[in-house]
Amino acid sequence: MANTSSAKKRVRRDVRKTETNVSRRSRIRTFIKKVEAAIEGGDKDAANAALKEAQPELMRGVTRGVYKKNTAARKISRLSQRIKAI
Repeated sequence: MANTSSAKKRVRRDVRKTETNVSRRSRIRTFIKKVEAAIEGGDKDAANAALKEAQPELMRGVTRGVYKKNTAARKISRLSQRIKAI
């Protein structure tokens, strides 16, 4: 358990930040699921449209520190490969 006042404050800050990051990560995953659902349905146009919506969300996650840059790039790349394969 935190002993000093600064450590206690850090714990409070971490809790708030964790809640925010969980929310952001969940939002990004929702956008990715929309792309995957369109891919599973075999609708190339809908998949492309969903990917165009998901890309900025992923990159925003990078900016906010939720994902690393290469992770987001890898996810986008793999989704676009799957769309091309339709």
